[in-house]
Amino acid sequence: MTSDKMTQPMEYEQIALGPNERLDDLLLRGRKIIQNTKEFCFSIDAVLLAHYPNYHKNWRVFDLGTGTGVMPLLIADEVREIHALEINPTMAELARRNVRINGLEHKIFVQQGDYRSINTLYSPESFDLVIANPPYRPVNRGFVSDLDGVARARHELTATLGDVVRAARYLLKFHGKFAMVHLPERLGEIVVAMHENQIEIKRLQLVQPKRSKPSNLMLVEGIVGGVAGGMKAEIPLIVHNEDGSYTDRIMEIYNGRAN
Repeated sequence: MTSDKMTQPMEYEQIALGPNERLDDLLLRGRKIIQNTKEFCFSIDAVLLAHYPNYHKNWRVFDLGTGTGVMPLLIADEVREIHALEINPTMAELARRNVRINGLEHKIFVQQGDYRSINTLYSPESFDLVIANPPYRPVNRGFVSDLDGVARARHELTATLGDVVRAARYLLKFHGKFAMVHLPERLGEIVVAMHENQIEIKRLQLVQPKRSKPSNLMLVEGIVGGVAGGMKAEIPLIVHNEDGSYTDRIMEIYNGRAN
């Protein structure tokens, strides 16, 4: 349920930081975000995903595994309301603080909890869009960080790919959309997991670190109840020029001018 009560964002000097915390500028309407350097800090994948869907003003959006709450902060002006769930209590409280310092309590609602038990927390089929930047790697692949928060964010220690997709399907209305950022190497698993949960991929965009480098990320969007087939493979998104600078497209995204 939304509230009509609006609060003003805090000034920089009003924001108290705790141990291991830093304050970053989101470069969007003066919005700021507190991050804990001992936990997982957001990176470009979250920013790219936040700009991927084509939003509607009347949509109710859900962010599965919100972390610091960065994606809700980036899309708050595009939709009616955003609900966000985070399993890590430290990160969930940080996300709530980030909502408060930006005066968005009327728009963004953060809850601490486990989306493997999503049916105990939210009503079914009540959202128009679900977004997720889930852990990318199974626990038997890649280096696992010694920092618990970082490990949970990168590896499937608390939830698998199947858990993410099942939670998204539970939350989504018929013909609702599910957008996710993930690794290209897991596309086959993602297609199967979505299909098993009545979601068909309709958009796919690969992300390349440079034009001369292979893709290391991908953005996908599926529709609940969509007809199989008809996926649109979009022009790859190039992050860096050959000299290491950001491409014009990435600068548009970071500066909030991307469509």
